Amino acid sequence: MDRIPRNDHGRAKGAGMILDISKVRIFIRPGHTDLRKASNGLTVIVQEEMKEDPFSGSVYLFCNRERKLLKAVYWDKTGFWLSQKRLEKEKYPWPDTKEEALELKSEELKMLLAGIDFFKAHRTLNYKKVI
Repeated sequence: MDRIPRNDHGRAKGAGMILDISKVRIFIRPGHTDLRKASNGLTVIVQEEMKEDPFSGSVYLFCNRERKLLKAVYWDKTGFWLSQKRLEKEKYPWPDTKEEALELKSEELKMLLAGIDFFKAHRTLNYKKVI
């Protein structure tokens, strides 16, 4: 007998929510990445090239040369999650340089996945004097 609590769709309750992106830091690697790499290869890039800690619980995003494939790697304290999304027709807006790529907010990740190029948005100017 199955004693796992299930929802109306037959899925285990709570199984649908894996990661709350509003509660993690999200980093993007600018430029293109060879996405034949899996979690081991991508976490080496996080550690060696991005100078970040792949075990920090942050999400790290990568995109291929054609900007049609995106991969994300995330450590959940028991292992690495690796997910990917391939676009059929459009391309992801993606930064080319480190200056364009800052840490993303969850709202920016949603815009990125929707194809909105916020990387080219006007930046806030902080002036001290008029003259």
